[in-house]
Amino acid sequence: MNQPNPEFDSLNPALKLNRRGFIVTALGAGFAMATQPVMAQTAVKTDTEGLTAGEIKVPTTDGDMAAYRAQPATGSNFPVVLVVSEIFGVHEYIADVCRRLAKLGYLAIAPELFARYGDPRKMSNVQEILSSVIAKVPDAGVIADLDACVAWAGKVGGGDTARLGITGFCWGGRITWLYAAHNPKVKAGVAWYGKIDSPATELSPKHPIDLAAQIKPAVLGLYGGKDQGIPVDDVEAMADALKKAGAKSQVHLYPDAGHAFHADYRPTYRKAEADDGWKRLQAWFKANGL
Repeated sequence: MNQPNPEFDSLNPALKLNRRGFIVTALGAGFAMATQPVMAQTAVKTDTEGLTAGEIKVPTTDGDMAAYRAQPATGSNFPVVLVVSEIFGVHEYIADVCRRLAKLGYLAIAPELFARYGDPRKMSNVQEILSSVIAKVPDAGVIADLDACVAWAGKVGGGDTARLGITGFCWGGRITWLYAAHNPKVKAGVAWYGKIDSPATELSPKHPIDLAAQIKPAVLGLYGGKDQGIPVDDVEAMADALKKAGAKSQVHLYPDAGHAFHADYRPTYRKAEADDGWKRLQAWFKANGL
């Protein structure tokens, strides 16, 4: 069993106060309302040929959590990759990322981590999502749910949890760093434009910059130099902190990219940087045992 980082201990008061039954018990189809209109001409669409893909239920301490799973249809002992969504939850883009990973031979799982607090996919306003859902989600609960996904992958999904990876976008990029600090058994992670620093709160007591010295797995951070929400100074500070700690992790900055440059269904998409980042993800995973 993993020895949990005390920052994310299941006895954390924030976790006890905020764990409750699931409001969202099933995944819907399509893209989140707040991301409409979708740029259909650029959105990548990955088919399910040769895959087992669709919704699963992951047991947690307070019920079954909905998640999207994609993996090769034949074989077993696939390396496992956790896929952590943006603030919009598990919608078509995140499901497609899982299918892309499955085509590469991974068992990819994207859990609906907001399910106890509301359904951001059905909200049309980003500020509503932030205030009514995201602001209520404790880091400790997210970490526990990701642990539950790893357990499911090993016991039910036919995955090889000794080869465990994680990737996440925006909100999920920050969680990628946090989970790597929590679980030293992660082989590799790729954090796409995840927030590095922010004021501490009861539900989010630590941020990636605070945990740089504790991140033992190899995490690659991919950032945009024109990101309005993540200053380049923060990216550089994270790179310096990782180097000082002697970590295997690195950051890569795309000078001309803004936020969400991998989101191929949104106007923020930058194909050159997105394609390069995806190539870097594949190489990073392979170089670090996935």
